Amino acid sequence: MTLRAILFDKDGTFVDFNATWGPAIESVMREMAGTDAGAFARLAEANHFDIPSRRLRPTSPFIAEASADFARRWAEALAVPMSAAFHARMDRLLDAAALASVTPIGAPDEAFAALKRAGYLVGVITNDTEAGALAQCERLGLMAHLDGVIGYDSGHGRKPGPGQILAFGARHGLDPGQMMMVGDTTHDLAAARAAGAQALGVLSGFAGREALAPLADHILPDLMQLPAYLAQGG
Repeated sequence: MTLRAILFDKDGTFVDFNATWGPAIESVMREMAGTDAGAFARLAEANHFDIPSRRLRPTSPFIAEASADFARRWAEALAVPMSAAFHARMDRLLDAAALASVTPIGAPDEAFAALKRAGYLVGVITNDTEAGALAQCERLGLMAHLDGVIGYDSGHGRKPGPGQILAFGARHGLDPGQMMMVGDTTHDLAAARAAGAQALGVLSGFAGREALAPLADHILPDLMQLPAYLAQGG
C-alpha cells in the first residue's frame, strides 16, 4: 500500500524535550506551589524532575503521558482537589511556558517542506494540548507544511491509543496502512501499531534503540534523516 501521510509526535521528535520543557515545567511548578517549598519538592518528585540540573529524568511520566493522566498527581502533590478548573489552569500555564522556551530538534521546517515536496501529507499527533501544539508549530514556522494537528484534547483519545491517527486518516480519506507514525517513545509506536499504521522510531528523545525496536518497523537517529530514507524507498 502506497505511503501517503507522515505523522509526527512533537516533544522529543521535532521539539527538544528538555530544552523546551525543563524551564517550562520548573516555572509552572513554582507558580502553582507558590511559597510552599514542600509542595514544590513534591511536584518535582511526582514529575521526576531533577532540581539541580533543571531537567526531567528519563523515567518522568511527563515525557509520554497527556496532562489528563498526570494532572491528578499534581493535585495530590499540592494537596488540592482534582477538578476541571485545576486541570485547565495547569494546561494553560504549561502551554504558555513551553511556548516561551520551545526549541526545535534540527530543522523540522526543512524536513517537513521536503516531505511536502515529495507529495506526502504531514501531520502532528501529540499528547500535548491541541492549542499548545498549534502555538509551538506556529512559533517554529511549521504551519504552512502541516495538514493537521491533533492533541490529546481534540476528541480522539490519546496515545498509546490509535484514535488520533485514525482520526487523521478519516479526515483525509486514508487507510491506516497509508500512514506512518514517527515518534521517540513507545507510546508513539504502540499507537501506530494499534492503528495499523507504519511505525518509525527516532532516537532524539529519551528512549533508546532497545526500547523502541520491538515496536518499530525502522529506527532513525532523528527526523532529519527521514526525507532521504523515504526517497530511497524506505
